[in-house]
Amino acid sequence: MMFAEKASPSQRQLLMDRSRPGRRAATVPRRDVPAAPLHPVRWRRASLPLPEVSEGELVRYFVALSQRNYGVDSGFYPLGSCTMKYNPKWHDEMAALPGFAQLHPLQEEESAQGALRLMHDLQGYLADVTGLEAVSLCPAAGAGGELAGMLMIRAYHRARRDAQRAQVLIPDSAHGTNPASAAMAGFEVAHVPSDSDGNTDLEALRGMLSGRTAAFMVTMPNTLGLFEPRIAAACRLVHEAGGLVYGDGANLNAILGRAKLGELGFDIVHMNLHKTFSTPHGGGGPGAGPVAVARRLAPYLPEPQVARQGGVYHLARPRRSIGRLTAFHGNFGVLVRAWAYIRLMGAVGLRQVSENAVINANYLRVQLKDAYQLPYDRPCMHEVVLSASRQRAKGVRALDIAKRLIDYGFHPPTMYFPLIVPEALMIEPTETESKETLDAFIAALLAMAQEAEENPQLLQEAPHHTPISRLDEAKAARQPDLRWRPR
Repeated sequence: MMFAEKASPSQRQLLMDRSRPGRRAATVPRRDVPAAPLHPVRWRRASLPLPEVSEGELVRYFVALSQRNYGVDSGFYPLGSCTMKYNPKWHDEMAALPGFAQLHPLQEEESAQGALRLMHDLQGYLADVTGLEAVSLCPAAGAGGELAGMLMIRAYHRARRDAQRAQVLIPDSAHGTNPASAAMAGFEVAHVPSDSDGNTDLEALRGMLSGRTAAFMVTMPNTLGLFEPRIAAACRLVHEAGGLVYGDGANLNAILGRAKLGELGFDIVHMNLHKTFSTPHGGGGPGAGPVAVARRLAPYLPEPQVARQGGVYHLARPRRSIGRLTAFHGNFGVLVRAWAYIRLMGAVGLRQVSENAVINANYLRVQLKDAYQLPYDRPCMHEVVLSASRQRAKGVRALDIAKRLIDYGFHPPTMYFPLIVPEALMIEPTETESKETLDAFIAALLAMAQEAEENPQLLQEAPHHTPISRLDEAKAARQPDLRWRPR
């Protein structure tokens, strides 16, 4: 077994606890400029207790903190639906090139032709990947792409004097941001149930469609990690009812080079560049969520869009644009990395990405389905959703399994999602993990299934080998303790 080592006493000791009067971590040079007056007393603190430590102690303290971090560069990160994969460092170097990193978003277009060309090319690449007509790179994250799509749908129906279309139909397995984005755009949300195979219930969808239907908002592959075989038929039903089809492209990593959502009937698709196209993400950013649309929706894209005229690139505003969603042009460094990823991989490489991601997920599915319940016993796509219902009967929850995984040296997968699977464990291995890594992860989950049978308390009290044991996570989220206080 692999266990994360406990932190030593010196690592656990807070910096203020190490403080000793007179110790210094830096030498301040003699002042060579006139002294400036202090701010008025009312703006100053009466005292500012700072730790007094040596330079060596300071360095060791922050290095020890950094070693507690867990990221995709240090270990397997199997968060389902997040696509946390290794990203080539060459792409970071591309984004750091002075010609990109030192651009100012307000400088003249004539002096930023290289950056504008990159954005224009990326728009074309993403349109080709999705099989749609036009792309805006503005949204700064997937949820921003969703909101852009919903606002475009609203603008499209209003322009057609079809304002009674106020309802968006969303599968019950959807990402939580889907109904939130639809509601923020002013739509009512109705949930479409899943059938026994984990697909959208087509007959239920048919019965819910009406003259009030603005759109059907669906993830493909869906949030259970499954490809919906009747998705083209679902799109036809929605179009026949006068609605549009929005595709949540968060799971695009599963179908790169194999299926184009536009050809399946989707009108709008957002893409998470920070998931599929090479930007290390987590902890709140950075991200990018471009939206691709069919021809009839191109006039409504958010601004700016990069256009080319007479060999010169410039920023343009689509004719009926819903306006700006972010400051300037979104997270440009993420766009550079995505461009570099697509150019490096090429069409053959992108197809290999999805093939390997699907192979890895199905390898986990087959190896684990006898130890954990498999709610939908069919080949999956990029991720497999298991249920810890068998372990729950022994008093062991999905949360306990996730905490125990930390003792084995692995980051936990996504838990309790999708909501329609009790005690869900959603695992996405991505294409970048080796068979040896997956085998070690499988061995850990099989060992825990055995532990749940023989010693449930071991999991219920996990993790056992971390600097801090199990927290009251609800309290930590609602009442965070963010400051040091002397004992």
